[in-house]
Amino acid sequence: VGATGVSAQAKPPIREVPELYDPLFYIAVADEIRKKCPTISERRVKGIAALWGLRNKANRMGYSDKEIEAFYESEAERARMARRGEAYLAQFGADRDNPESLCAFGRAEIERNSAIGVYLKEN
Repeated sequence: VGATGVSAQAKPPIREVPELYDPLFYIAVADEIRKKCPTISERRVKGIAALWGLRNKANRMGYSDKEIEAFYESEAERARMARRGEAYLAQFGADRDNPESLCAFGRAEIERNSAIGVYLKEN
């Protein structure tokens, strides 16, 4: 406890907070699918609303807008997310360099109304 009577608690990095990181991951995978699959597009409003909601949740958890922006703009974090995405897709036989496999995966996610599929729609 410091002079102010408040003990300083270090916040974990955003990537270690599942209630923030996992939804960001699902949005990132959905974004990858819509970019590479011509028959699937994003549910833009749903994605934007989710991102704003996550920002607000992070703020309530004590993360400043500056910390959130630093996380979002970090090349290291983007690379970490990309590696996680590649491993996740591989579990389902999808490859980010193979649009046909991404489309099949995306259609399955839409059909399941999964955490990824809710951000996608077939054209």
